[in-house]
Amino acid sequence: MLVAVLPDGRLQDLRADGGPAGPPHQVADLPATIAAREAADQPRWVWASTADIYPALLRAGVRVARCHDLELTEALLLGHAGRWGEPRGVAAALARSRGLPVPPDPPRPDAEPPGFAQAALFETASAHPFHLQDLIDAYGSQHARQSAVDDPGRFRLLVAAESAGALIAAEMGHTGLPWRADVHDELLRELLGPPQPVGPPRRLAELTAEINAAFGVHGLHPDSPAEVVKAFARAGVQVPNTRRWVLRGVDHPAVAPLLEFKELYRIWTAHGWAWCDAWVRDGRFRPEYVPGGVVSGRWATRGGGALQVPKVVRRAVIADPGWQFVVADAGQLEPRVLAAVSGDQRLARAAAAGDLYAALAADSFAGDRAKAKIALLGAMYGQTGGDALPALAVLRRHYPVAFDYVEAAARTGEMGGLVRSWLGRTCPPSSVRASGLEPPDEVAPPPGRARGRFTRNFVIQATAAEWALVLLALLRTALSDMSAELVLFVHDEVVVHCPSSEADAVVEAVNECAARAGRMLFGDTAVRFPLDVSVVGAYADAK
Repeated sequence: MLVAVLPDGRLQDLRADGGPAGPPHQVADLPATIAAREAADQPRWVWASTADIYPALLRAGVRVARCHDLELTEALLLGHAGRWGEPRGVAAALARSRGLPVPPDPPRPDAEPPGFAQAALFETASAHPFHLQDLIDAYGSQHARQSAVDDPGRFRLLVAAESAGALIAAEMGHTGLPWRADVHDELLRELLGPPQPVGPPRRLAELTAEINAAFGVHGLHPDSPAEVVKAFARAGVQVPNTRRWVLRGVDHPAVAPLLEFKELYRIWTAHGWAWCDAWVRDGRFRPEYVPGGVVSGRWATRGGGALQVPKVVRRAVIADPGWQFVVADAGQLEPRVLAAVSGDQRLARAAAAGDLYAALAADSFAGDRAKAKIALLGAMYGQTGGDALPALAVLRRHYPVAFDYVEAAARTGEMGGLVRSWLGRTCPPSSVRASGLEPPDEVAPPPGRARGRFTRNFVIQATAAEWALVLLALLRTALSDMSAELVLFVHDEVVVHCPSSEADAVVEAVNECAARAGRMLFGDTAVRFPLDVSVVGAYADAK
């Protein structure tokens, strides 16, 4: 059962193909109506954007099992057609289907930290200028376009997983990650010294003085890369930038304090006292997640930096009394995905082992695990020189099907072509630059070797993101009868907060869902997707 819904309370039951299954109707209390329908038949809710509608339902105490997110689906369909990045809202989708000028999507406001005044439960109808029939027409158009893609079955799984991910993202933002502000304050004081009324904390001031003394200058700001590069030049050292790996290769007394300064400065500015005051309320950190926020399908955030919490700061992530964290990390995920998608039977047999690199080494690299790892990562990331060259030659000879899979993706990218993930997520055209949410390594470069490296990895990384998203969706369902809470998802890692009495059941559910995700994507394959699972009281203690 499908039900189209607008925030102003207009509903329409739909058939599977998107056609109406009865008259539209208006309800006075939308959350109560949705809760009643969930209890009765758990329909799939068709709405414009989960990010716009679901948080208000959660604040009203209503959770839904399934939805179809029109905006996320439109983005996937546009990408599949080679039109990545075009407007994806309902108004744009309708104009596109009707041959009319396509309006831009309205800008989304930046996320506000928790504690700010909440908007009304639902925006007024004037903020949603389309009609219920527009919503229905947009869904019908998407249903027809999904049937026309290369592999409709896989693509529909991608659409369902993407929409499920949007529900999970909103739920995690609503639930929040347990966060001890007192412990956070203690560790900041331990690292930085006490906060100062004006300026940086004591340890950063001390390091600034050390760096100035090492360069023999006064007034240099270590947080300014341009100033630091000029200071090195005056000292007779030429550096292209101040990135950590560059500085580690420099022999100069300023390097050690500069590296420490960079690490502590990032903690102070990104996860310091001001961050905690803004983002942690009632013992929980509640960021806004953005499913599919980068081109590979990985998530981003719209404030709070939940996907980049430094390990030392994770000491403040402590389970509630009587509760624990189940932390599950998919080790060696991308190499296992390569084995599954390429159909290389010899590599698949190695990927049936708990340690893929060790199995690969025993099979083809004379027991040298390091060399096997270099070869496989070099093939996926396009490293073709240095120590990788002889190892790649062995890989190409022993695992030609897997090697040719990523080589074909690279050649397509070098010529400016498009490549797709296993379920059908498509890389951006070479003419499209990435949005502000995306990190630099996920930008689609123009044709040439750089784009070849990008597309070589895209077919693997995007498929790995799909596997992780399916795992998350399955786990959400498996935990629905427990008190356990999904509280964090970072690429290949999922964190569940649960009563200690449920920890064993959560561990079993996580492992079963990982195996099911592999079967749903790849069918009957020898490839295993094992998880490293820890049950801990503090996130920092997870292995």
